[in-house]
Amino acid sequence: MTNARVALATCSQLPDLDKDDVPLIAALASRGITAEPAVWDDPAVDWQAYDLVLVRSTWDYSPRHDEFLAWARSLPKVANSADVIEWNTDKRYLRELEAAGIPVIPTIWLDPARHLSKRAVHTRMPAFGDFVVKPVVSAGAQNTGRYQPVSAESRGKAIAHATRLLDDGRWVMIQPYVTSVDTTGETCLIFVDGEHTHAIRKNALLTGPAEDTGELYAEEENSAYEATPEQIEVAERALAVARAATGADLTYARVDLVTGDDGVPMVIELELTEPSLWMKYGTGVEDKLADAVVKLLG
Repeated sequence: MTNARVALATCSQLPDLDKDDVPLIAALASRGITAEPAVWDDPAVDWQAYDLVLVRSTWDYSPRHDEFLAWARSLPKVANSADVIEWNTDKRYLRELEAAGIPVIPTIWLDPARHLSKRAVHTRMPAFGDFVVKPVVSAGAQNTGRYQPVSAESRGKAIAHATRLLDDGRWVMIQPYVTSVDTTGETCLIFVDGEHTHAIRKNALLTGPAEDTGELYAEEENSAYEATPEQIEVAERALAVARAATGADLTYARVDLVTGDDGVPMVIELELTEPSLWMKYGTGVEDKLADAVVKLLG
């Protein structure tokens, strides 16, 4: 579509996009498409003027989840779709993956509507092994902490963390900390228009209790990685569940995996809303994404 206009949705902290997304502007321009950054919650933006909104670095949405979903619903055309965004921004989708036989990290779910006491929260935390506490709606490891059950101080901080989230009306997840992350990190598989393009390895991020640093995301160390056939197979199965649940194709997707004690890849999360795609680690990824945008535009 020559002369088409595409908004690359971002946040006010990154008004000119995350640097990883900048090459996409030139790739789209070479296809006759004008692309420009637009801050998702900027009231001055005329979203109706765009032929497509491509969600990219909207990494400040989690404290305003409902507002973000309403924004996505208001757009004439958005990728990934508003149905995908709504499904994916609440990590309770992991229960659907588990029900479909996808290996995921075992999770304890705490419902704020149950008004659990601190003692009740305490009894739901693991007795052995480090564990992680986080809300079901979060981004960039925000409000996420790692705790040790053998330390009364650490366990007390975990209880306070979970209780604070529950008091704010937020669902809470409690998961065992997967120790392989400390040695091999997380594996992130990137897909564009259903095709696996590349993968990266990400270093361990969680070392202690949750902290409010005021940053959009925790700093990461990444490196190129070649995913194994088993990792690709698990990722593709997980994405099939996502497509079936939302009834929508995925213009872009990232599947984050960790390795269990038995060596089996487990899904830690699906990033279908605003993932870093680390295009610099792949070959021609910005061109493949630009072609996917052309396809969306018809």
